[in-house]
Order: sequence, then C-alpha cells, then structure tokens
Amino acid sequence: MIMTTADDIKRLREETSCGVIDCKKALEEAKGDFGKAKELLRKKGLEMAAKKSDRVAREGRVEAYIHNGNKIGVVVEVNCETDFVARNEDFCRFTREVALHIAAMNPRYIRKEDAPAEVLSREADKEAYIKANCLLSQAYVKDPGKTIQDLLNELVAKIGENIMIGRFVRFKVGE
Repeated sequence: MIMTTADDIKRLREETSCGVIDCKKALEEAKGDFGKAKELLRKKGLEMAAKKSDRVAREGRVEAYIHNGNKIGVVVEVNCETDFVARNEDFCRFTREVALHIAAMNPRYIRKEDAPAEVLSREADKEAYIKANCLLSQAYVKDPGKTIQDLLNELVAKIGENIMIGRFVRFKVGE
C-alpha cells in the first residue's frame, strides 16, 4: 500500500484547488500517481457539475473589465445559487478571468448550442468554428490546456453550487 503524505496532498490541492479530503481520496485511489489523481478529480468535477446543472442560479455578479489603453471593454454576468458564493474569492477571481478571456478571445456565443444552425451550416469545420467562437469551448487564454468549461467545472466542484455564465457583451472602439 502506498502511503499518501501531507506534502503530496498539499501539492495536489495547490495544482487542482480541490478539497483536502478529495485530494487524499484521489491519491489513494490512484496509488500515488499524480496524473491519475488529477484525472480522477477532473472527472469528479464533471460529474458534480452535471448533477448541479439543473439547480437554479439566481444570484451572482457582474464583472467589468477594461483592457489597457481603454480600447476594449467587457461586461459579463456570472450566476450562482447564493449571494454568499457570489462574494467568494474564488468565484470573484473566476469572473475576472472570464472577463479578461472574453476581451482577449472575442467569443460570439456562450455555448455551442447558442450558435445559430444557419451559421454552423455554412462552416466547413463546425468543430473548429465552435472552438473559436463559443466561450465555453474556447481554450483558456492563460492555460490553453484547459477550456473555459474546464475552469467552470473545477469551480463548481470546489464550491459545490451550480455556476453558469449568463451573458456578456464586449466592446471595442471602432466596432
């Protein structure tokens, strides 16, 4: 049996932002393999996000971001279930990161289901179009190995509430 140390748990927690107990269980189940433990935590986060997705999210926060030079601005609404979570540091950080990402990547829609069928029908590579234009499918600007959906799922797993991006608008001078 592989012994899980406090340092191992701490390292996994720092890399994933998951709870101590979840990190310990994942490391034990993965027999000390960090890669497997991270994958187990990611899958658990997806499952948790799916279970919570039908819960009502009427609270939240509106985040505004103005890019250096004042040429691009973003306003994004991110919803959660309680006002307590809306004030949570991790939730606030997530809303700032999403606003910054929108400023940088200029998505047109939140999710792939929002893209009009007639627009998709004109695209030769529908999957590439979705990855380029749908916020949740886009590679995160600060970590291309993750999508915005991955970040959202990690936050749902960590906080334990349904969280969703409600709407956004991006302004650019001259457009």
